[in-house]
Amino acid sequence: MRLAWCALRVRRAQRADTAARGPGRLAREVPVEQQDPDGSRLLTSRDVGELLSAAVEHAGGQLLDWRMDHVDANPQHSTTATYHASVKWPFGRRDELLGVSARAGGPAPSDERAEIFAAGDRRMAVWLYPKDPDLPGLARAAYPDQMADLLTNQRVLPRPVRPDEVTLEMIAYRPRRRAVLRVTVDSPAGRAVFYVKVLRAQLFADVERRHRMLLQAGVPAPPVVATTEDYLLVLRELGGRPLAKAIFDERPPCTAEALITLLDAMPPAVSQLQRRPPWTDSVQHYSQMVSRALPMERRRLDWITGEIQSGLAGISPGDEPTHGDFHEGQVHVEAGRIVGVLDVDTIGPGRRVDDLACLVAHLSTVQRMNAQQAARVRALLQGWVPVFDTRVDPAELRLRAAAVIISLATGPYRSQEPHWARETSFILDAAEALVRQVR
Repeated sequence: MRLAWCALRVRRAQRADTAARGPGRLAREVPVEQQDPDGSRLLTSRDVGELLSAAVEHAGGQLLDWRMDHVDANPQHSTTATYHASVKWPFGRRDELLGVSARAGGPAPSDERAEIFAAGDRRMAVWLYPKDPDLPGLARAAYPDQMADLLTNQRVLPRPVRPDEVTLEMIAYRPRRRAVLRVTVDSPAGRAVFYVKVLRAQLFADVERRHRMLLQAGVPAPPVVATTEDYLLVLRELGGRPLAKAIFDERPPCTAEALITLLDAMPPAVSQLQRRPPWTDSVQHYSQMVSRALPMERRRLDWITGEIQSGLAGISPGDEPTHGDFHEGQVHVEAGRIVGVLDVDTIGPGRRVDDLACLVAHLSTVQRMNAQQAARVRALLQGWVPVFDTRVDPAELRLRAAAVIISLATGPYRSQEPHWARETSFILDAAEALVRQVR
């Protein structure tokens, strides 16, 4: 299918800042197909190359090559995808990251911060990294000179920071959702490491509040050292090692009791925060996402989802202080002790079983381990889960862990891993095994 892309200027008289923002927006129009309302088929096909080429040409370059990097699909609603691209610019060739969002109901207000391309009835937002339309601070965080200025102006270190002392590494990027970068400052005075959370405007104040709440209560969350008006949260590096690495150590990195104690140390004020729905509330949604990407697993997914929903029916949401996304990547350990906890954005009221189930789910689905690593992770689960069973209902623990696993099963496809179909099936094996332990 060849799409007739053409550039059209869109004027929005109600926007007083249009002139200050530079050239008017493009509109490129794509026919809306009834069978592809959320744009997922287009954005995951080779046909999207014509849109990418047109967007690059509009920006003054020439698209030489491209491949899909990441896709987030919300079936029947929206799809966002990113693409690695090789682009020839007037100043030379450079690798770029392009983002595209399509929505069943047309562009959202935030899409207008990107370029709007359309053909026929389809209109899509296109941007060039780091100008993510929902993460305004990313354009600052992506450049060493601007990060050096930020650290200097906010006196994060006792001396000015030069751009040549700054090294940036992208740790995580969920387009239009969030990003995390590691900032390393190397100088004769030594090395300092910080992490920058790039957040959406509507989440920033609440995330900062959660960090400070835990720190004031003595929970070892990362200290906040700087904030910005474009929604950057700069955190000091935690000590110790990530539990995600320590799970492969010869000796257990910490005890199950220590993990529960960490969670129980959260202050009562956490229960007064806005509730974040547990993963089990979205199990049907994630099941549909996985089955759409891998139709051959639909029957098994339907059975697992049905067992989870029927087994958890009628259970209250709970009011315990919880982490909300507790897994081995969120915990730092040292000498057998827990010394830090990350990603406290999600803390709020819930059930302790949800946190423990999230950890069990992640440990049950670690990918690409060798035989020795797999044996050590199995040993941890065999040692930790019986302890968790004494704290929470064992059946509920397994059903909730299975629900988290279904959400994790979207990962290989979303990240476009080379063998994503096989890895997705392996992940679903873990969910099925947990559910069968309950029957």
